[in-house]
Amino acid sequence: MAGLLLHHAGLTAAASLCASSSSSHVRGSSPSLSFALVDRRDAASRQAAASGARLQVDASLQSMVSDMSRKAPKGLFPPEPEAYTGPKLKVAIIGSGLAGMSTAVELLEQGHEVDIYESRKFIGGKVGSFKDKDGNHIEMGLHVFFGCYNNLFRLLKKVGADNNLLLKDHTHTFINSGGNIGELDFRFPVGAPLHGMKAFVTTNQLQPFDKVANALALATSPVVRALVDPEGAMRNIRDLDTVSFSDWFISHGGTRMSIKRMWDPIAYALGFIDCDNISARCMLTIFAFFATKTEASVLRMLNGSPDMRLNGPIADYIKSKGGRFHLRWGCREVLYDRTPEGETYVSGLVMTKATEKEIVKADAYVAACDVPGIHRLLPQSWREWEFFDNIYKLVGVPVVTVQLRFNGWVTEMQDLELSRQLQRAAGLDNLLYSADADFSCFADLALTSPEDYYKPGEGSLIQ
Repeated sequence: MAGLLLHHAGLTAAASLCASSSSSHVRGSSPSLSFALVDRRDAASRQAAASGARLQVDASLQSMVSDMSRKAPKGLFPPEPEAYTGPKLKVAIIGSGLAGMSTAVELLEQGHEVDIYESRKFIGGKVGSFKDKDGNHIEMGLHVFFGCYNNLFRLLKKVGADNNLLLKDHTHTFINSGGNIGELDFRFPVGAPLHGMKAFVTTNQLQPFDKVANALALATSPVVRALVDPEGAMRNIRDLDTVSFSDWFISHGGTRMSIKRMWDPIAYALGFIDCDNISARCMLTIFAFFATKTEASVLRMLNGSPDMRLNGPIADYIKSKGGRFHLRWGCREVLYDRTPEGETYVSGLVMTKATEKEIVKADAYVAACDVPGIHRLLPQSWREWEFFDNIYKLVGVPVVTVQLRFNGWVTEMQDLELSRQLQRAAGLDNLLYSADADFSCFADLALTSPEDYYKPGEGSLIQ
């Protein structure tokens, strides 16, 4: 964490930095890993209005959410697991991010005993946040929730946190040099796929030639097949996992300028890497959702900090079911042995907290780690198996998150006086992309997530 003071355009900003590492989506890699190691011996609609100095917001997940279970590729949006009838197991989970906590929720509902171990002093992993000494909420990254995140929405409804997501206008906004605004505006009386076609035809983020080339590339993609054959389209898309999006896009008639002005900012927002490195599979999967589901491209953001509005409710639910969190306990070694038949099984975890050391025993073990974490955790001897050796082919991408508090409203670019007053909030209440800045996406959290980030008498909190 570092603090700094910035002066720009007449506005003063106090900044906090938070650095983390996020896994890349490079050609088949995954943003997080969760796999079980079993001991074989034991068996929304939004209403927003400014009221005085306070921004009042309300939302629900009862509307503007795509039903991804209909005509969606099997396996991407699984139903609730069937009732478990086997013996009760003691399960140890390494990692308290969304992967670890969602695993814990389902295991607890099946009647198992669950302990979650987290090396940090706060939960949440890549979607974690904490309070600094001055009471500011510091996030690990900027988080936006698309309308196709059905698995997460189902979890939030279950734990009673579904009203903590605020619906934003159905448009993707680009902030260009000079304060010029470009949009992919999906607002249209008719739904998918026509609303998407309208968005790309009318966008002012691309020049006419680039729009035509962009349309040609998308028209010859598996996205079109997804309209009538989602399973077949996903098979085609998965076959493109070893091809970068840039290579695929340009080979289908797309232009480099389209990549620079539109697709690179979106790719950075999705996977923290540009189109030259992100897999075509990742981008085309999202495009297929957008083309077939009207609300898949709708954006939501938390009404406050992740710790209070996302992770907190999930953790409370886990505790209410008997689950336990062990913070500042890190796994230093995975202990394992072999049966007389030569089968390898995990026999325990070496856990440490400061000078304390403990060996944790369980019936099943789950690793829910990021890429650098799983690289450190796995025994090197396990690389003799292809499954584990492939994990080392995944590459983590370092991510730096910066939060800047200004004494004015940075995204209010139409009215200078309105941007300088502090009596009421002003500006753009949405995720913002940029092709002309060193950061690809940002938002004013005082507007998008006001419960914990709007402060009377202060201005924008840009992240």
